[in-house]
Amino acid sequence: MKKKSRRRNTKNLLDRIDQLKTADIGKSNMPSSTQAIYQGLKRAGINFVASVPCINLQELLALVSGDPDIIHLPVTREEEGVGLCAGAWMGGLRPALLMQNSGLGNSINALASLDMLYGIPLLMIISQRGSKGEPVIGQVPMGRITVPLLDAMNISHFSPQPAQAQETVEQAWSLASAGRRPVAVLLDLEFWRGI
Repeated sequence: MKKKSRRRNTKNLLDRIDQLKTADIGKSNMPSSTQAIYQGLKRAGINFVASVPCINLQELLALVSGDPDIIHLPVTREEEGVGLCAGAWMGGLRPALLMQNSGLGNSINALASLDMLYGIPLLMIISQRGSKGEPVIGQVPMGRITVPLLDAMNISHFSPQPAQAQETVEQAWSLASAGRRPVAVLLDLEFWRGI
């Protein structure tokens, strides 16, 4: 009984991944914001992704996990992801780190003493919790200091609307690669709601 249930769940997940990969922006039954970020990653040539789970990133993580052209490594901590992405870049890959903004606090030392010190590009796709409309009060303090932290570290950051997300992700990678430094794309709750 359990094997049949697992097979059915796996098939459903694979079917959903296929739907997400072939969906046209604005014409699918999924949020166009997710598809726009995914297409931006693809067009930027991102082929290595480390990630820490976040509810807002779940559809994007499914797309990345199901893409045979992207090596996806889920990690337990964000600074671990920074290190793996640095190694991937040194190995000739184009890395991105998908995480929640609470993880920015966890990864500051790795970003400063590894990526910024040694000129390693990194595209960070950050689900920005704690912004307007946040239902979880524990997310608000980090939400308030995310942008000031990025500014203090001199890390360029962008907060696109869904319609500009694909292009913004491509441009963010170009900036990270040309400047050999981390760059962040912040995606707040309104972004995920398609507002």
